[in-house]
Amino acid sequence: MELLGGATVVLLICIACLLSFAAWKGRSGKGKMPPGPAPLPILGNLLQVKPSNLAKTLQKLSEEYGPVFTVHLGSDPVVVLYGHDVVKEALVDRADEFASRGHMPIGDRANNGLGIVFSNNEPWLQVRRFSLTTLRNFGMGKRSIEERIQEESDYLLEEINKTKGTPFDPTFTLSCAVSNVICSIVFGKRYDYKDKKFLALMNNMNNIFEMMNSLWGQLYQMFSNILDYLPGPHNNIFAEFDALKAFVAEEVKLHQASLDPSSPQDFIDCFLSKMQEEKDRPNSSFHMKNLITSTFDLFIAGTETTSTTVRYGLLLLLKYPKIQEKVQEEIDQVVGRSRKPCVADRTQMPYTDAVVHE
Repeated sequence: MELLGGATVVLLICIACLLSFAAWKGRSGKGKMPPGPAPLPILGNLLQVKPSNLAKTLQKLSEEYGPVFTVHLGSDPVVVLYGHDVVKEALVDRADEFASRGHMPIGDRANNGLGIVFSNNEPWLQVRRFSLTTLRNFGMGKRSIEERIQEESDYLLEEINKTKGTPFDPTFTLSCAVSNVICSIVFGKRYDYKDKKFLALMNNMNNIFEMMNSLWGQLYQMFSNILDYLPGPHNNIFAEFDALKAFVAEEVKLHQASLDPSSPQDFIDCFLSKMQEEKDRPNSSFHMKNLITSTFDLFIAGTETTSTTVRYGLLLLLKYPKIQEKVQEEIDQVVGRSRKPCVADRTQMPYTDAVVHE
């Protein structure tokens, strides 16, 4: 009993030290924050900000504290902009000042300040500009990317037809289709939906998002200062990040062996060529680690956001069959059944365009 009591005391002291350290880090370096409800130690305002009814909770807080207020998710302060006017002022009128992303512990630890998604510094700006230019050169917003999408739609329809009209969950199939469009630009090729490496890649990506949305993932986002020093399921997500980056690193090696700087075939080729151009610059943003991280970012961000949007679009059409019927009628009138739709059809399909935007 005495040994147990001593161990308990030591454990409590360690926890107290970790909490004190986390609280000190959380307070340091912060200026005056907008008003908001008083946070509890460790928990912050988690008891007041209910995720199950977030919209109403934030509405009530805005009525009490105004359109700009602060809530604490764990030890992290979060400034909330509530209402059209303040959101427009921040994201449109003062877009450059509010361009940075907030602190996201999972992304910060996984990418270590590199890549496109989770960084904010000058190297990020250089890589972002390069990436946008490269993506445009390879067809983003042009007819060439439209042809890639049309080609992939054939493979998607082939998979759907295999269900023979029986109910099925399209989530994974849609992710594969969207991912292949991204792969064609980033890696210069598409993968068969049954390819083992591709399936492992998709599985890693799905695991990342599941873990980020899990209880442990959310706890890590709020208490990373503590959980960084503790074992637990929250560490598994970083193994998934590493597996995806290992896949990208393998693709980069293949591209290095076949690189022709005068005729780049995809994003990786262009980045490798840029690395050669800036090899004598000691502080260049274009190096191997940033190539792997940026490629990873393009793949995972481009796949998840687009496939989720398409999936919810299908769900809403199922929920509102009369709207689905009107969309189908307009598609039949403008496109017909003998060819594939294209971007040029958009101006002739105002109802479908409105539904997509809605």
